[in-house]
Amino acid sequence: MPRAIVCYVRWVDAFNRRVGRLVMLLIFVMIGLLLYASVSRSLFNSPLVWGIEVSQFLMASYYLLGGAYSMQLDAHVRMDLFYSRWSDRTRALVDVLTMLLLFVFLGALLAGGISSTGYALRYGETSYTTWSPPLAPIKIIMTLGILLMLLQCLSTFFKDIARIRGEVIE
Repeated sequence: MPRAIVCYVRWVDAFNRRVGRLVMLLIFVMIGLLLYASVSRSLFNSPLVWGIEVSQFLMASYYLLGGAYSMQLDAHVRMDLFYSRWSDRTRALVDVLTMLLLFVFLGALLAGGISSTGYALRYGETSYTTWSPPLAPIKIIMTLGILLMLLQCLSTFFKDIARIRGEVIE
């Protein structure tokens, strides 16, 4: 594989690995927040207006920013009825073909995310809840997560092409 592609794969994999490992900690923040909200509501009869919504934003950030790392680890759910029986080259070929469809899907999601984020920033869009937080920060995170997933898909695509050619990109 060309040196530029190998450098791209290494850079994207390293970046998404760092982001994924950092984002993993959000689950503990979310658990702490939900515990605090529960204690506040049941023991002190003082429910948090913002607790559930912040935990939803944290969860969305968790899975959107962690998706690329999950793809890197090959941890996404897949229908494994035939896949595990195929040779490594056949699996790589099927992955390349399905990755092309994923590029189209993620491209459409990214275009929608950019449009939605632009709208939220331009018009100060807020949630329709009592707390009414601005939605731009979570939409920026959403768009960033989709972009990271698209970059990781391209990295995985290059690794699969290398596998088809009998090469390995570490």
